[in-house]
Amino acid sequence: MARSKDKTPRPPKKPGRMKQMWQVFQMTRRYDKKIVLFMVLGFVVPVAVALGLALILSPGSILNIVLWTISGVLTGILAMLIILGQRAEKAAYTQIEGQPGAVGAVLRGSLKRGWVGSEMPVAVNGKTQDAVYRAVGRGGVVLISEGPRTRTTRMLEEERRMVTRLGGSIAVTIISVGPDADAVPLHKLARRLTRIKPTLTKAEVLAVNNRLNSMTKKLPIPKGVDPMKARPQRGN
Repeated sequence: MARSKDKTPRPPKKPGRMKQMWQVFQMTRRYDKKIVLFMVLGFVVPVAVALGLALILSPGSILNIVLWTISGVLTGILAMLIILGQRAEKAAYTQIEGQPGAVGAVLRGSLKRGWVGSEMPVAVNGKTQDAVYRAVGRGGVVLISEGPRTRTTRMLEEERRMVTRLGGSIAVTIISVGPDADAVPLHKLARRLTRIKPTLTKAEVLAVNNRLNSMTKKLPIPKGVDPMKARPQRGN
């Protein structure tokens, strides 16, 4: 009897790195009209600088001019990729800014080394979907409100009091992400954390985070944003 053919569908083939980059560029260009200009400048400026240095430092040497030009081209390509990555991340977060769970998406995917955060909020208003998130790092404890400050102040104060129960002199920083004029834009949130002056050691960061987690009730992430889709796809 003839062996039956395996009709199990094969998983779709992942797009190559160049195709992924093109998809990221196309997505970014829809929301960032200046991306092409910035990428062109990122490529042209290093090449022009390299050519200028070659003509000044090695006039008349064809080999050195070629080598300088190659270095400028490689630097320009690297600059273009860096610019694309930064602008793509900004465009991705701009799309979800103002939606419930947006801060959690940033804490899940963009925290710098030395910081611990969770996509799960530590406090949520079930009616308005306003939320408070927490990050712990060398700069102490940071409480991040998501929503208008007039509606999140009470939740922030309750979370601040819980941190003070740990004792010691743990620095508490409050950041607002929402419609208020002085609120921190979503795409600048991770960068804002890195500017906080360090007050804790690495060991203290883990100890404080563990203590706070043990004191916090687990809450569901606000509906509205899928953190897995909050950032553009990148090449492996």
